[in-house]
Amino acid sequence: MIQVVEHVPQERPYAIGAELAVAGLPVRVCRVWAGDAVPRTTDGMVALVVMGGPMSAYAEPPARGGPSAPGEPPAPSLSPGPGDFPSRADELALLRAALEAEVPVLGVCLGAQLLAVAAGGVARPGNGPQIGWGEVTMTEAAHDDPLFAAVPDRLRVLHWHGDTMDLPPGATLLASCDRYPVQAFRIGGSAWGVQFHLEVDGTAVAAFAGAFPEEAATAPGLLESAPAELAALARHRDDVFERFAAFVAGRAERTATRAFFTRRAAAWEERFADDNPRYAAAVRRMGLRPGQRVLDLGCGTG
Repeated sequence: MIQVVEHVPQERPYAIGAELAVAGLPVRVCRVWAGDAVPRTTDGMVALVVMGGPMSAYAEPPARGGPSAPGEPPAPSLSPGPGDFPSRADELALLRAALEAEVPVLGVCLGAQLLAVAAGGVARPGNGPQIGWGEVTMTEAAHDDPLFAAVPDRLRVLHWHGDTMDLPPGATLLASCDRYPVQAFRIGGSAWGVQFHLEVDGTAVAAFAGAFPEEAATAPGLLESAPAELAALARHRDDVFERFAAFVAGRAERTATRAFFTRRAAAWEERFADDNPRYAAAVRRMGLRPGQRVLDLGCGTG
């Protein structure tokens, strides 16, 4: 099962969800904007997708405002503002658990900032909102990346954010632009963050503009140029998310196994204390030195 976390109803998976559906991968959506609780563990997950939202990934309060579509709750303003949002701590804990268990992660906008923080980076206010269609440049590292390898060196995308992040040591920068250097990155071998909105289609752009009209007004021609911009973007967008779906599907069994055992490993000796003398005796028999490991394939009392 792929766990998706949504922060506001307007920022759904869109093209990400479409490619996951084509791949036949089941999806479960946690709608924190509707009061859903964030899962406490990665048990049963083969991937985690954390979507965008106008909240701040750093612990300060969100500014509220802006109309929503009929029947939907009020949308927060995308302008950065002080404040902590209720699910932040739980989402960071879930992201850290996913990173530890090597569960594939895809973070979009706010989700990318939260991923960076979970891995030891820093989210912070940027130098003003970056909204509208604009170019990002792929780094050399993107050429060998499992998701971005086929993306051209320059790509026009939809920007819609006012915060940014400093990546943790060891993270790989995949895309950049002059104003906001961190646009896409990878942490380890299975977690990606994308600051821009690569997932958008025509429905998404209209939803963003309708929910956040003041921000949309700062990008003249946003809606009028959307059909042409999306037509140029679509094949690269779909290729990235098709690669993500294939990556998830190709290692789903391994991911599920690691997710199950990783969080239980710390308490394993306590849970199966009766087995400890047997393991100690086996270590002596095999002459294992400190740092060496042996895989136990028997089920034993576990």
